[in-house]
Amino acid sequence: MMMSIVHRITGFGLYFGTVLLAWWLNAAANPNGYARFQAFANSWIGRLILFGYTWALIHHMLGGLRHLIWDSGHGLGPNEREWLAAANLIGSITITIILWIVGLLAVGGPQ
Repeated sequence: MMMSIVHRITGFGLYFGTVLLAWWLNAAANPNGYARFQAFANSWIGRLILFGYTWALIHHMLGGLRHLIWDSGHGLGPNEREWLAAANLIGSITITIILWIVGLLAVGGPQ
C-alpha cells in the first residue's frame, strides 16, 4: 500500500518537475534566461529539487517495471511483493546516487 502511495506522489512530483524541464528548454534560447536558470540549478535548493526530481523519475520508472512484472503474472506472492517493493526503493536510491556521482564527475565536481 505504501509503495502505491509513493508511486502516485512521485508521479505528481514528475508533473511539477516538467515545469523545470520547460524552464530549462526556454532558458536555452536566451543567454540571460539561461544564466538565471543556471544560478537556480547551482543553488543548494535547486540541487535538492533536481536531486528529488531525479529520484522521483527513477523510482517511478522502477515502479512501472514492478507493475510490468506483475502484469506478466509473476511476483504476486507475499514474499515476492515485499522483495520487489524493497528492490524498488533501494534501487531507486542507489541509481539516483550513482547518476549524480557520475554527472558531477563528468562536469568536474560540484560548482
